Amino acid sequence: MSEPGGGRGFGSSVPQRAPWSLVAATAALCLVSATSVWTAGASPMSREEKQKLGNQVLEMFDHAYGNYMEHAYPADELMPLTCRGRVRGQEPSRGDVDDALGKFSLTLIDSLDTLVVLNKTKEFEDAVRKVLRDVNLDNDVVVSVFETNIRVLGGLLGGHSLAIMLKEKGEYMQWYNDELLQMAKQLGYKLLPAFNTTSGLPYPRINLKFGIRKPEARTGTETDTCTACAGTLILEFAALSRFTGATIFEEYARKALDFLWEKRQRSSNLVGVTINIHTGDWVRKDSGVGAGIDSYYEYLLKAYVLLGDDSFLERFNTHYDAIMRYISQPPLLLDVHIHKPMLNARTWMDALLAFFPGLQVLKGDIRPAIETHEMLYQVIKKHNFLPEAFTTDFRVHWAQHPLRPEFAESTYFLYKATGDPYYLEVGKTLIENLNKYARVPCGFAAMKDVRTGSHEDRMDSFFLAEMFKYLYLLFADKEDVIFDIEDYIFTTEAHLLPLWLSTTNQRISKKNTTSEYTELDDSNFDWTCPNTQILFPNDPLYAQSIREPLKNVVDKSCPRGIIRVEESFRSGAKPPLRARDFMATNPEHLEILKKMGVSLIHLKDGRVQLVQHAIQAASSIDAEDGLRFMQEMIELSSQQQKEQQLPPRAVQIVSHPFFGRVVLTAGPAQFGLDLSKHKETRGFVASSKPYNGCSELTNPEAVMGKIALIQRGQCMFAEKARNIQNAGAIGGIVIDDNEGSSSDTAPLFQMAGDGKDTDDITIPMLFLFSKEGSIILDAIREYEEVEVLLSDKAKDRDPEMENEEPPSSENDSQNQSAEQIASGSQEVDLVDQESLNSHPESLSPADTDNAASISPSEQNSNPTENHETTSLDGECTDLDNQLQEQSETEEDSNPNVSWGKKVQPIDSILADWNEDIEAFEMMEKDEL
Repeated sequence: MSEPGGGRGFGSSVPQRAPWSLVAATAALCLVSATSVWTAGASPMSREEKQKLGNQVLEMFDHAYGNYMEHAYPADELMPLTCRGRVRGQEPSRGDVDDALGKFSLTLIDSLDTLVVLNKTKEFEDAVRKVLRDVNLDNDVVVSVFETNIRVLGGLLGGHSLAIMLKEKGEYMQWYNDELLQMAKQLGYKLLPAFNTTSGLPYPRINLKFGIRKPEARTGTETDTCTACAGTLILEFAALSRFTGATIFEEYARKALDFLWEKRQRSSNLVGVTINIHTGDWVRKDSGVGAGIDSYYEYLLKAYVLLGDDSFLERFNTHYDAIMRYISQPPLLLDVHIHKPMLNARTWMDALLAFFPGLQVLKGDIRPAIETHEMLYQVIKKHNFLPEAFTTDFRVHWAQHPLRPEFAESTYFLYKATGDPYYLEVGKTLIENLNKYARVPCGFAAMKDVRTGSHEDRMDSFFLAEMFKYLYLLFADKEDVIFDIEDYIFTTEAHLLPLWLSTTNQRISKKNTTSEYTELDDSNFDWTCPNTQILFPNDPLYAQSIREPLKNVVDKSCPRGIIRVEESFRSGAKPPLRARDFMATNPEHLEILKKMGVSLIHLKDGRVQLVQHAIQAASSIDAEDGLRFMQEMIELSSQQQKEQQLPPRAVQIVSHPFFGRVVLTAGPAQFGLDLSKHKETRGFVASSKPYNGCSELTNPEAVMGKIALIQRGQCMFAEKARNIQNAGAIGGIVIDDNEGSSSDTAPLFQMAGDGKDTDDITIPMLFLFSKEGSIILDAIREYEEVEVLLSDKAKDRDPEMENEEPPSSENDSQNQSAEQIASGSQEVDLVDQESLNSHPESLSPADTDNAASISPSEQNSNPTENHETTSLDGECTDLDNQLQEQSETEEDSNPNVSWGKKVQPIDSILADWNEDIEAFEMMEKDEL
């Protein structure tokens, strides 16, 4: 996500319409201005230090871009751990993530305007020549319409915008004759068949060569798309129309936006996450500002800025009022249900919402922007990066971090608006963390797990398109950029479109349909820039005063339940019964349950089952309280359940030239040294003979005092461990024999024992999939001596280590004990439970059997794939597929051994939930 890049300075707040000027920034962009106010509290950063950090960003970009060009080009993306290009069809499928790849040198196109922003004009000219010479847009490949639009079409248009700017300056690009624009137009026409629906909403995918409906296309059967996917087209398509004079692109994008606006939920003014492209029915009715919706809101405001159409601002402000009324729970932004906006839909937030403070800056609503940004920064300081999702009590929910730039984006715009040097320090932290934890010899690697520090063989194109652009601009003075950034607007992929497009080729009729659907409150619309006195009311410590209460919000937070407690309960009535207070033996509690339509059933096995029939509640309000009670009971179980699951481990290559920069995700064992309780093991690696480790080793002198590499297969894991231990190995790494397997695409598992006493095994044992294991084997072939660290989580790299000789295998450079990782917890995710959207009073009994069970004794729950898992810090989950981890043994001797056996008694609340979860899903059939 991204925000416009500047404006004309702060104006006074005038509650009336201002005439649209040649520069389409009168109403909004002036907030993000070089004329900024900074708050005291943080010491100003010297120009020398800012230049030093800016130069550091340039070096980091060169490291990422140079390795892409050397090892990956013309492939779409770089795989930084294996130092090769990611070519679609040649690597294991990653599902929807691969829909961004179209065999069109994605990273190069996405990086074009970044080169100019970073003053690399010669490299830009060379890159444009390569694009024109090498890139083919007519490939037989199915791609995401959304990703292709924002990354490729946006990249070509951004490159064209800066190419003509450079040509006008007279030094570079004198040969350029709109070639990038012609490629953009070609791509635009290839995307148009996706809009061939009755609603005007585009199909989510299209074949670049064959379009939609042809048999060869292999697409066109989809019925659903996300709101952001359909609503994040207007900037690129309108710019293409304005540049070329072909109005069809802007017309199609406007029609899609008009349809989404018409289908919003009228009482809440919110939109859902997923919509049927043919009927316009909402498929997922939860609403937030993160994944699936985010850039829809962003493009409404920016379309007003770029195109000067008042209806876009009116729509944005209507939605924004609903967001601040229902979704915003400062400093949190929690998803709600569009029909029941006072009811939270989930207890976690995703990383994509980090763009929202920047959008609030553009809107002029600074206080909540500061609050949310500070909360996110505290999460980053705890985990080094922003996890893909985290709970309301700031535990990791999804542990990946694919080097997303949204937080850096909001940091830049908050600094532009406030001038507060605090945000320069935030940017400095981001730079340090990227270099310390994500930098690898061939680029920057995404984090597989922010808790362990393990890497994923992935460097997305948006990392070069956005991250370095925002970080460089954060530390750059105006004279450090060769053009005026304030003459451009940033797309959601941070591509630059010139503001003068607002008055070019205006052939689209701008019928204002907004007022046909809603009665607008004029007080919600400011048609000129907010006054600085409103943003910072005569207090130089204003921003600091907002941040201060949030400094310890992550460390001192208490778990929040799924229920939003309204500011006031019904007058004179007692608050509804809370799950944490419920006692099955309390008659008063049972009476309250009955009133809420919740009945208590004693099962033969001693468990107690709670079942809700909303139609049996005393009133619709009581039925709603019953739904909330059931959800809170599930959440309470999730928070208190303590399965003894072992988290993933880390194999960190610490020898030259890696120096700890490469961290591989490893599976633990049920036997041997527990790395979470003991000091990590460090040593050089050596392959065992025989390689399968299933008999006495013939090369004990080679593995003595080292970490033995053995191949999976032909015998039990425990037998392998005993054989290498008897040979004198200090640890073992089992490498999968299934060629091509990877932790990116397969769930980790725990190596189980052989059914016998394994107390005799005292060395640590870890498991690597084939792809991760190949990285170590390739390193051995190239460097002969490879030293690794086996630990529960990656250790901080010592900067001095890179200037020293590698230590011997006997020298343990790490003296501190490994941090004890907390045990995990199992949590039922309700984000897709459409029951929460419904009116309880209008449900039929068949649709309302919501059940949870309580048992007085300890027992295991068996969550199905409908359940998503979350974790405390250190818990191991399959984060890609949200599947339950399973331990395995060789030869499938026990393929379904559970990771954990002991759970807390409260876990039994979820007994029978596998059957009754369908009842929750059925409730979405209720229509309002």
